[in-house]
Amino acid sequence: MIKLQNITKSYRNGFKRAFVLRRVSLEINEGEFVTIMGPSGAGKSTLLHIMGLLDEPSDGDYLFRGESTASMSNKQRTELHRTQIGFVFQAYHLIDDLTVYENLETPLLYKGLGRSERKSKVAEMLDRFSLVAKQKLFPNQLSGGQQQLVGVARALIIEPRVILADEPTGNLQSQQGEDIMQTLRDLNENDGVTIVQVTHSEKQARYGDRIVRLVDGAVDEDLRLNAETAAA
Repeated sequence: MIKLQNITKSYRNGFKRAFVLRRVSLEINEGEFVTIMGPSGAGKSTLLHIMGLLDEPSDGDYLFRGESTASMSNKQRTELHRTQIGFVFQAYHLIDDLTVYENLETPLLYKGLGRSERKSKVAEMLDRFSLVAKQKLFPNQLSGGQQQLVGVARALIIEPRVILADEPTGNLQSQQGEDIMQTLRDLNENDGVTIVQVTHSEKQARYGDRIVRLVDGAVDEDLRLNAETAAA
């Protein structure tokens, strides 16, 4: 599904170039749950943003389902981002002056869906994530865990092929974090959604089936977990 070929990201720093990513090559198959780990500054979030078409590499190629994103027009990239890639952020990124219902409806407006279809899909997500009673509330009226549930529901409502989660439990209490991770695992196992998450937590990394470690912008380890290890 995702194929990164010698991805490099660098910035000009005076007369020198500062490298964030160095020739990263990685393949992620459909239906995998992959965790990207590494110390601060290793390039984890930058790599995730490149996968989500929120950033572009300085060099290398990114193929999504066999097609090079570099050869896509801006319209094609925007359409791919809006219809096949869902994002879950550490800071939630909900729209403060919209209700839960309206936050869930917004991605469907961008997709151009009609009113009745939007209403049906929002109702499905509200029911699925037990948010029906919260639908008229604003983000600041929700707990952190509830806000992140809305974030997951918003990512899923477009029926994406892949969800990219950047520290999805970083601002949550322990139990709330476990609930979110179990939700992501269920989406992967029951719905076949491909998930790529960035986390510092070894425990949360084991909700997936593969760990990719970055050090100084390069892949240092690519470890596949067996069922016993993942469950531990």
